[in-house]
Amino acid sequence: MLKSFFQKKLLEAGCDEAGRGCLAGPVFAAAVILPKNFKHPLLNDSKLLNQQTRDDLRVIIEQKALSWCVAKITPKVIDNINILNASFKAMHRAINGLNITPEFLLIDGNRFNPYKKINYECIIKGDSKFASIAAASILAKTHRDEYMLKKHKKYPLYAWDTNKGYPTVAHRTALLKHGTTPLHRKTFNLSMQGIIEPKSKKG
Repeated sequence: MLKSFFQKKLLEAGCDEAGRGCLAGPVFAAAVILPKNFKHPLLNDSKLLNQQTRDDLRVIIEQKALSWCVAKITPKVIDNINILNASFKAMHRAINGLNITPEFLLIDGNRFNPYKKINYECIIKGDSKFASIAAASILAKTHRDEYMLKKHKKYPLYAWDTNKGYPTVAHRTALLKHGTTPLHRKTFNLSMQGIIEPKSKKG
């Protein structure tokens, strides 16, 4: 059973990201403020749910949350500042986009760059422990998947409709055959097993 809150007094926002380990596409992050009494029997870490359940929960979260926001950081910026800092930047943008200012932040993971003067707590595997982080994980994941499905129509050779940019064999094989796209993260290891570097092409 997910906990409804970390502490009772302050208004909490849960934060999580999606897409850190991908070879292509932005990293997304979400910030969610849930009502203190919010509960749903299916709410959990997005990685433990199937796509239909995530999509169903997304609608409920976006309807019931006191405030929510999803933000993304482009592959170009990821290459410039590295994926960890890009993840923090995406979280900051999501928090900044909330129409209610949170008084406390729950961050999934073990590190975070402070946002303004808001106190925070980093929680390892927080998306399977606290409802607001689980909700943020679902919004980040579903919004990113939706984005990658749209980009798949433009770049169908990389099977983003199934791998969403993650380093599957099909994705790496397509990189070897067809080179990179503007959505690929050039600082990531794009080769097959780190041995053969793919050719790069523009467009």
